[in-house]
Amino acid sequence: MEKKKNVFEVTVKFNKKEFEEAIDKAYEKKAKDIKMDGFRKGKVPKDIYMKKAGKKSLYMDAVDYLLPKAYDKALKEGKYEPIVEPKVDLKALGEDGVEFLFTITTMPEVNIKKYTGLKVPREKVEVTDKEVEEEVKNLLKRFSELTVKEGPIKEGDTAVIDFEGFKDGKAFDGGKGENYPLEIGSHTFIPGFEEQLVGLKKDDEKDIKVTFPEDYQAEDLAGKEVTFKIKVNEVKEKKERKLDEEFFEDLGMEGVTDEKSLKEEIKKSMLANKEMDSENKLIDELLKAVAKETTVDIPEELIHEEVHHMIHRFEDQLRMQGISMEVYHEMTKSTHEDLEKQMEPEARNHILYRFIIDTIKDKENIKVTDKEADKEVEKLAKQYNVEKDEFLKMYGSIDMMKYELEVKKVLDFLKENN
Repeated sequence: MEKKKNVFEVTVKFNKKEFEEAIDKAYEKKAKDIKMDGFRKGKVPKDIYMKKAGKKSLYMDAVDYLLPKAYDKALKEGKYEPIVEPKVDLKALGEDGVEFLFTITTMPEVNIKKYTGLKVPREKVEVTDKEVEEEVKNLLKRFSELTVKEGPIKEGDTAVIDFEGFKDGKAFDGGKGENYPLEIGSHTFIPGFEEQLVGLKKDDEKDIKVTFPEDYQAEDLAGKEVTFKIKVNEVKEKKERKLDEEFFEDLGMEGVTDEKSLKEEIKKSMLANKEMDSENKLIDELLKAVAKETTVDIPEELIHEEVHHMIHRFEDQLRMQGISMEVYHEMTKSTHEDLEKQMEPEARNHILYRFIIDTIKDKENIKVTDKEADKEVEKLAKQYNVEKDEFLKMYGSIDMMKYELEVKKVLDFLKENN
């Protein structure tokens, strides 16, 4: 056994007798699937099989049988707690037995020179009357209605159009639409398209010439000039809402019945959001400050593992938007390796912050009791309107809840002592 900082090499051997027993177990497991001429499937006698296929044909199955036992032995030898999946090498395999070599990476030493009195400034949080007024305007716009209008299209109107795009006189894929509602000024179409609709009226037809951007995702159209034949089917304008009884009813905000109560609710909501953002920013700045006072050798395997988890989560987010990883790489002109490299610094920080939190937790003897965790589970189950057992099943386990609360206590400790 050789120790290299927090990396240990452990050899586990199984002698001839133990290996023979493993071969027997491997045969028992495999027997039901064995086929041979003259015998029904699963009814081949062991001595016949051994004679024809040879004992060596069961060696790797026996190794698979012994591997979990070898792993347990390796961990128990030094009471190791691996932080990444141990690496295993097969060092010897033959009639005399089998020998495994495990490389086990445990928690590295985390040295924090200072984590209190860092004097990280807190951001002052306030909501101005101007911000409240802007939010009122936004709400009025959001609840505005589109009504059909006579007369020409102007900025802010929505033109309902039929269109078809042509390049060098030929229609191209994806360039056709019918009764498409396009808000003028939204800049959702190719630059220059929306501006050329201004002034047109219902039933007007026009040829619009535009040039696709050089970085457009369809290479056959990037940087190319095309012509869109368009027809205006309808013109709609936004009907601005007023702060009246009907608007407050449509809002459906509890306790909001007039302009004064609306502004109070907006201010309260904006303040809560700003305080939450400020709190998150403070935590991030505190962890950054502690990280500058910390030295630790983070295992590369752990970083790769974290990157893998991050990519998996990112892939799930893309899937929810209806985008596959292949399409994402096409759109961004990137590779899987590019994404790994891009996520590596963030992955390193995630791990470093986790190490910092765990180290402070141990140093300050921060603990969470079963009672505290149980109380939090009850509170959250009630909040999500589910049974306590059902919530815990969805969440994972009471130990996960305890750890989350311990992390919160560590972060509260940092805020109180800096």
